[in-house]
Amino acid sequence: MLGRKEMAKLAGIDVGNDSIKVVLDGTYKPLIVPNIITPGYDRHILQEEDSPLKALDVIVYSPALKQNNRRWFVGQLATELEDNYELEETDNKALSDQSLIVALTSLAYAGVAGTGNGNEGYAQTDEVEFIIGTGLPVRTYTKFHESFEARLIGEHEVTFVTSPQLRNRRIKVRIRRAIVSIEGAAALFNLATHDNLQVRDEEIYNGCIGVCEIGSLTTDLPVVNRMSIDNNFSYGEQMGMANYLDAIMRDVEDTYNYSFPSRAKLVTRVKNRDWTIQRIGEGQASIQPIVNQYFERAAQRIVDLIKKRWKKYPDIQCYYVIGGGATALKSHILEAAGPIKLRFVPESELQNVYGYLKVARSRINQAGYVE
Repeated sequence: MLGRKEMAKLAGIDVGNDSIKVVLDGTYKPLIVPNIITPGYDRHILQEEDSPLKALDVIVYSPALKQNNRRWFVGQLATELEDNYELEETDNKALSDQSLIVALTSLAYAGVAGTGNGNEGYAQTDEVEFIIGTGLPVRTYTKFHESFEARLIGEHEVTFVTSPQLRNRRIKVRIRRAIVSIEGAAALFNLATHDNLQVRDEEIYNGCIGVCEIGSLTTDLPVVNRMSIDNNFSYGEQMGMANYLDAIMRDVEDTYNYSFPSRAKLVTRVKNRDWTIQRIGEGQASIQPIVNQYFERAAQRIVDLIKKRWKKYPDIQCYYVIGGGATALKSHILEAAGPIKLRFVPESELQNVYGYLKVARSRINQAGYVE
């Protein structure tokens, strides 16, 4: 049965190593799906989850995938399982099948969420078409942005298997165009402009600004001069929060015999400042001292990187520290920075995805793109 087909949607998608974030044009609430998967199987459902996002159980087809029509548990459903896959330092998101699986699942869900079609009739097919803005780290952009774009563009298919409200629903995801920009720089474009792309902050828009974007596996330090990337001084480190999170998980297990099934579970606790773990026998323990120990090291490394880059390019007027890592490390970074003034922003981990959406909108407007 053929379902609904609509005009192309404009979307920003941040293919983060820890989570995929999607925001559609005209909406302000982003969709966030942990970038984590595990092979799917027949689920024994005692009580159906109250949201599809808690049970993304999908079969994915894409011409870019090495293994097609395989069943996967994606995002929150996979975070609790021991045999899950999270990206490691050796992974390249531009070529990663895992990232593509989670990205396509996220776009499929975003494309049909709230359409009001809750029928779970078998083999119902909907088609959603996108023009997307996305991005890559500084170090991988030059070599891999064309490959990344080629993997995204085209027709893909996501079938929701047991996801509540979407059971047996097949979504054809057609990506008409993918506009790839640089992580951190897109975030700055978001901070500098209104939704209608008019200038909001003259200092950022016309200045020479440093950015330190702290991700899960990478830290990007682009320099943006009058909204143009400086090719000579923009820099990226293959270092992010994942190493420190893995070390925290190891220490917690060694000290308290408590295991986190995934980094995503630890990240949730850090975001909620929920430091107390339950031990066998009704005992409790606080993991905050262990977290602080590693976060202090991470913060010092970040501050040292910023100092080094600023010294090489003293014309930088100010540094914005953004990304999910910036939120987690803010107090530690401010302490390590001492008299050096660094700028932080609200909703730090969402600045890139909002920026990608604006960059895509800007490019389409410049090209006179017609739907």
